[in-house]
Amino acid sequence: MNITLNGNPLAVGAKASVTSLVSQVTGRELASDGHAADGRRLGVAIARNSEVVPRSQWHSTALAEGDAIELVTAIQGG
Repeated sequence: MNITLNGNPLAVGAKASVTSLVSQVTGRELASDGHAADGRRLGVAIARNSEVVPRSQWHSTALAEGDAIELVTAIQGG
């Protein structure tokens, strides 16, 4: 299945969810509540088709063919 991630095409598995996508992109395992399994801050926000997906819904939000995903990572600095 193909989606767009931050303006770039990306192939994902047929049963991909927001959780699996964030895990794939960050290289970190996530718990079902969307937080990093290692307990460290994740610093990531997701919008699917221009609507913010709350972290509590990442696990239950399946990706669909053609979805436009924006993944924003917070960085420290000024």
